[in-house]
Amino acid sequence: MKALVLYDYPPSPGGLATQGDLLYRGLQHLGVDVHPVNFESAQEKEWYYRWFKPDVVVGIGYWGHAPHLILHPQRHGVQAVPWLVADGFVANYREVLNSLPLILTTSGWVKDVYVRDGISGENMHVLPVGCDTDSFIPRDPNDVKVRVVREALGVEPDDLMILTVGGDAASKGAQEVMQALALIARDVPKWKYVCKVWPQQRTEIQNRMDRELATQLGIEKNVIYTTNKVSRNFMPYLIAACDIYAAPSRLEGFGMPQVEAGACARPVVSINAMAPAETLVHGETALLAGVAQEIRIAEAVLGEESGFNKAHRVVFGNLRIADYRASIYDIAEHLRTLMTDAELRARMGAKGRERVVSLYDYRVVARQFVDYVRDKLGIQ
Repeated sequence: MKALVLYDYPPSPGGLATQGDLLYRGLQHLGVDVHPVNFESAQEKEWYYRWFKPDVVVGIGYWGHAPHLILHPQRHGVQAVPWLVADGFVANYREVLNSLPLILTTSGWVKDVYVRDGISGENMHVLPVGCDTDSFIPRDPNDVKVRVVREALGVEPDDLMILTVGGDAASKGAQEVMQALALIARDVPKWKYVCKVWPQQRTEIQNRMDRELATQLGIEKNVIYTTNKVSRNFMPYLIAACDIYAAPSRLEGFGMPQVEAGACARPVVSINAMAPAETLVHGETALLAGVAQEIRIAEAVLGEESGFNKAHRVVFGNLRIADYRASIYDIAEHLRTLMTDAELRARMGAKGRERVVSLYDYRVVARQFVDYVRDKLGIQ
């Protein structure tokens, strides 16, 4: 098999780029003849089509990337297999997607979103995102690289560190976590809540709103926001530095940092919905909060990034769930349980590590991809 992997290459630290790069590395490990290329680079992609002549081109993105991931390979007679996430609904490229013999999605929830919005599920299969379980490993708290992370953040050795990672923190449920922490602040050991977000204009605005909420809740001295750009080399140590990973996300198609936390043997607090309900096991590897609210919308405005003219208005026949809100009372109880029971944290962390290694190791995921391509497309 000869495969071309389309993603944000060379890889940035973002989720989609990491997803693609781990598949590329996994296929290399299996001995597949494989090359990576930037999904938007039409000239370089065509260069590979002409001399490499791949049997399959797998592209990582969402439905709006169809021109780069599907249409471009098809124009050159190459079999395209998109590996898709979802942004809440599918508004375009239905005919293109329905014509494909194989579509991969990052979770059953993502598949359900595509099916709900008119994409046939017959040729759609779940392929979870891989995790580098050689880098994301349990680490001794006294490891100098772990200890220095906490020191740099202002987390004391006897503080319990709760961590959330995302492009912004609010979409990962940070506001709900802060409200929960305010409810139990006096009932639990010393703690710091660290939110690691990516620096960008939208994030700066959201950070300000989140900090204002922390002040209103009276916990601003315990909440730390860090917005530095970091590489994937740093992330295993950041996650290993925490005691609890918390991300009751508002919209989640997989939850890569939650899985990475499991690989680092850290217990997770999340939401019992979407992909977290698949990747995490309540009471075993994580504690999952119930859904308190479903945010529904009647319409959306999309543009060129989704294959429409500017300001294209889409009106839904039925209200669509745009995102979720986890119960702050459930989050509070779950945090209280974990923060007051070190043995439970260790036991859940160990179970989380075991689950990630068996199901989500990037080499395991690459093997699943190869099996899908052989079984569904007949490519050996």
